[in-house]
Amino acid sequence: MSIHVAETAGFCFGVNRAVDIVNSLLDKGEKVCTLGPIIHNMEMVSELEKRGCSAIEKIEDCPEGTTLVIRSHGVSKNVMDKIGELNISCVDATCPFVKKIHNIVTEAGEKNIPVLIAGNKNHPEVEGIIGHCSSNCYTFNNDEELNNLLVNFPIEKNSELFVVAQTTFSKKEWKKCLKTVKKVYTNAKIFDTICKATSERQKEADLISGNSDLMIVIGDRHSSNTAKLYDICKSRCADTFLIETAKELDKDLVSKSRSIGVTAGASTPARIIKEVLDTMSEEIKSSETVAETENFEEMLEESLKNMNTNERVKGVVVSIAPNEVIVDVGRKQSGFIPVDELSNDPTVKPEDVVKVGDELELLIMKTNDVEGTIMLSKRRVDAQKGWEELKALAESKEVLTGKVTNVVKGGVIVIYNDNRVFIPASQATASRDDSLEELVGQEVQFKLIEASQRGRMKRVVGSIRAVLREQRAAQRAVFWETCEVGKHYKGVVKSITNYGAFVDLGGVFGMIHISELSWTHIKNPSEVVNIGDEVDVYIKDINDETKKISLGYKDPDADPWEILRRDFPVDTVVDATIVGLTTFGAFANVIPGIDGLIHISQIANKRIDKPEDVLKIGETVKAKIIAIDFEKKRVSLSIRALLPVEEPEVKKEDKEEAEEVVASVETPVEEEVVASTETPVKEPKAEDKVEEVIEKVEDKVEEVKEKVEEKVEEVKEKVEEVKEKVEKKKAEVKEKIEEAKEEAEEAEKADEADSKE
Repeated sequence: MSIHVAETAGFCFGVNRAVDIVNSLLDKGEKVCTLGPIIHNMEMVSELEKRGCSAIEKIEDCPEGTTLVIRSHGVSKNVMDKIGELNISCVDATCPFVKKIHNIVTEAGEKNIPVLIAGNKNHPEVEGIIGHCSSNCYTFNNDEELNNLLVNFPIEKNSELFVVAQTTFSKKEWKKCLKTVKKVYTNAKIFDTICKATSERQKEADLISGNSDLMIVIGDRHSSNTAKLYDICKSRCADTFLIETAKELDKDLVSKSRSIGVTAGASTPARIIKEVLDTMSEEIKSSETVAETENFEEMLEESLKNMNTNERVKGVVVSIAPNEVIVDVGRKQSGFIPVDELSNDPTVKPEDVVKVGDELELLIMKTNDVEGTIMLSKRRVDAQKGWEELKALAESKEVLTGKVTNVVKGGVIVIYNDNRVFIPASQATASRDDSLEELVGQEVQFKLIEASQRGRMKRVVGSIRAVLREQRAAQRAVFWETCEVGKHYKGVVKSITNYGAFVDLGGVFGMIHISELSWTHIKNPSEVVNIGDEVDVYIKDINDETKKISLGYKDPDADPWEILRRDFPVDTVVDATIVGLTTFGAFANVIPGIDGLIHISQIANKRIDKPEDVLKIGETVKAKIIAIDFEKKRVSLSIRALLPVEEPEVKKEDKEEAEEVVASVETPVEEEVVASTETPVKEPKAEDKVEEVIEKVEDKVEEVKEKVEEKVEEVKEKVEEVKEKVEKKKAEVKEKIEEAKEEAEEAEKADEADSKE
């Protein structure tokens, strides 16, 4: 008797991945439920249910505080959106091959291209695929259904068309359908999305069943891929039976058959396959000789070895040391795992990877019969298991998460499921200038861009930048939908130029002009911000055509003009520091950010030729605010207003005129006095006359003084008016010159910014 067990029998990596995810969550003590049975195998579902994992039919049935796992079949986009809306903790275990199909039909929907789907429209996988397609899509389960569909198909023959297949679709039926599609639609774009593992399993089942008297297909009757295996085997071997467990095995047929073939669906656990084989062994023992039984046991052992690949053994952790882990592999030799064969991550400690009592699948590296030891590797088994998954993930472009362990020549190494992934320096960061060393020890998201093998050499290459670009694109889309003038954002300064600072607002860059960085004058933006600083900014202006954003940074409450308005009204006396001297006056700092003008006429209470005759730069003086023009941003100060008033200086000609007046008054008085002495008069009358004359003289003097003062004031006022007109004209000219300069500088800076961007 011969027995041939298919090497591809049992879990595919997609199903195995989903089950491992559930078990991992349960091992952590988390509450878990799955949306529908995690796989189409009720034995495994029951086993997981005993551990605390329940299957639910509707999202709303997910208990609070429970992690929802999406099975390998995947779900529609609407379901994923609803999970997000309900804020349910979710782990997506969708098979990477299925995700690849989701991406294809999503692209078709975006381009409004119709889609043909080869598969069972009532299967959860196909339902999920349809749920990701926003354009018209049509399903067919075989070539006959396809021909019926195309008879009244509403798509013109020269139109573009996408064609995909359910991952478990029959390879033979797929080839028939493709011939039909290509005859009718010359512009059809065909995607061979049948899982390679499924294709290989079907091919091997066809080969084994054609050389067997009895063919046993193990798997759940609700499993699509198991049903297809049964159909393939039945067409090649009349005695083909589909069983779910060892209890359904027909022992009589087993004992009478000379050549038995065994295969199993992708949802069938290895434990059930082993139970079926053990049952077959017991039946043969009861009907054949000991020699035949021994031969069968050898074949069975060999078959089981084929299932496990190479020389793999199961071992239980006995003890853990810093440099190795001791395991019991059920042999006389003592098994040990060197620390460098425990994990691909050199930074982890053995106790973080395994615990005493853990059962491990290991690869025999070396046997030393003299010392009675077996050197084993966990790392290599994990890497072998993950290789098929990595190839699928490279095709699906799924976003993965791994830890950067070290920097190597040309890039960095990321560990994903105990596999080393090389990230080239050009794909490791958003910018080539970013440091690779800063990534070491960090958890990063990346995509696989290559998973190839030449002989024994396996090459796995990933890209962090690809994920960053997608994230930034999504951020940009959200930003442009919600941005508006006046809205505040937190950003990070990414670069600095002479004319401003560029800030990353989350996928979109805006610029803070140097004039917006500070209320006081600065020569370079680096006086206020540095690269890497997180800043609070607000949008000042948006150019919808060029997508350029101008940002504001200065705090409105710190506006010095508002402070001046509030705390320093007209007539306030301030301590002003002289910051500049001109021919027409001095500029003095009133408060930070505001300088005022002390006109030359307001520096002293007497006429001065030059401001520097009285003041020096850096000197602090008491000054009074005599005027504020908030519109033109001007402040007028006066030192003179705080000084005592001095008598006006009388000019020489005015003094001579006054003396003449006095003289003209005194001469008649003297004559009258002389005459009065010659002509006898009464004493009292002469005295009265003298007093009267004196009064007249005094009145005349006062009158002259008033006239002189009036004349002096008139002259001064005229001089001041002329000066003010001159200064006003100068200021206007200066202001126009400054405005012209600023406009020129702004234009030049904008040109520089455009060229840089």
